[in-house]
Amino acid sequence: MGSRWIGYAWAAASPLACTLAGFAMAGRFDLVNIAMVYLLGVVLVALYHSRGPAVVASVASVAAFDALFVPPRGTFTVDDVQYLLTFAIMLSVGLVVSHLVDSVRRRAREQASLEVEAETERVRSTLLASISHDLRTPLAVMAGASSTLAEKGDALAATDRQALARSIFEQARDMSERVAKLLQMTRLDAGAIELRRDWTSIGEIAGAALARLTDRLAGHRLIVEVPGDLPLLEVDGTLVEQALGNLLENAARHTPPGTVVRLRAQVRDGAMLVSVEDYGGGPGVDDVERIFRKFHGATSEGVAGGVGLGLAITRAIVRLHGGRAWAERIPAGGMAFRFTLPIGRPPAPPREPGDDDGARRDDPDR
Repeated sequence: MGSRWIGYAWAAASPLACTLAGFAMAGRFDLVNIAMVYLLGVVLVALYHSRGPAVVASVASVAAFDALFVPPRGTFTVDDVQYLLTFAIMLSVGLVVSHLVDSVRRRAREQASLEVEAETERVRSTLLASISHDLRTPLAVMAGASSTLAEKGDALAATDRQALARSIFEQARDMSERVAKLLQMTRLDAGAIELRRDWTSIGEIAGAALARLTDRLAGHRLIVEVPGDLPLLEVDGTLVEQALGNLLENAARHTPPGTVVRLRAQVRDGAMLVSVEDYGGGPGVDDVERIFRKFHGATSEGVAGGVGLGLAITRAIVRLHGGRAWAERIPAGGMAFRFTLPIGRPPAPPREPGDDDGARRDDPDR
C-alpha cells in the first residue's frame, strides 16, 4: 500500500517539475520541445510505477501543458488542432509504457516463482538423496552388529561384544548428529535462532570444541595455536563452539589419518580471525567456491562426505554474529577454513566495596 501511494506522489510531482522546466524553456524553445519534457516525465513515472500513477501523470501533464503553455493560455481550450494530437500521443505513450512495464514485471514475478519452486524441489531432492545415502551405511552397520549380538551374543568373547556395542553406539551418535544439523539448518534459514551473547574467550570455546571431538581427531596430528592473551568476545559461546567444531570435524572427516590439522586464533584488522588448516590436499578450485553451500558434501580420499550442512551452518552462525566465513588454499598444499568475529569492548570489572576508601587511605598525599 505504501509503494502505491508513493507512485501517485511521483505522478503529482512529475508534472510540477516539468512545468518548472517548461517555464525555464519558454521563449527560447518551441512548444513541441516543452511537450517532450512532459512526455519524458510521463515515461519515467510509467517505467518505475504502476498503470494508475502513469495515467494520473499523463492527464496532469496534458492539463498543465494545455493551461499554461498552449494558446490561449489560462484556459483548456485549444486553437491549434495539432495540440490535440500531442495530447493523445502523450496519454497513449503513458498507457503503452505502463502496460509494457506491468507485463515485464508480471513475467519477472512468474519467472522468480518458477525458480523458487525449482530450487525448493532441488533442495528437497538433494535432502532426500543425502539422507538416504548418509543414513544407509550406519543403519546397515547397526543392523548387522545388533543382529550378531542377538544371535551369537552368548558365544562371542566379551571384547567382541563390546566392539559391536560400541559400533552401534558410534553409528547411532553419528545419525543423531546429522539429524540435529538438518534441524538446526532449518531453524537458521527460518531465523528462529536468537543469540545469547556473553563475554567469553576464544580459548575456552576452542577447548570445548576440541574436548567434544577428541575421538574424531585422535588419528590426526593436531597443532593448537591459541594465545591466552587474546581479547574476550561477546558471542553466543555454544553456537560459536559448534561453528568451530564443524570446521574441525570437516578436517577430520575429509583428510586421511596422520594429516596435520592446525587450529589458530589471532587478532587481525580489528577482528578475531579463527582458522582451521589441514594439509590433506583439499577439494578442487571449483569446490572451494561452493564448499559452504548446503548439501555440498565434498569428498576426499574416498571418505564419505556426510549430509553436507556443517560448513553451511558455520557460515550462518558466523553471519549471525556479524562476521564472515570462507575457505582458501594454503601454499603448503592444503585448505584453510577461516572465519572472523567482531571484537567489542568488554565491560569494566566491577569494583569491590570500599575500593575508593582504601585508595584514599593508601594514598599518602590524601
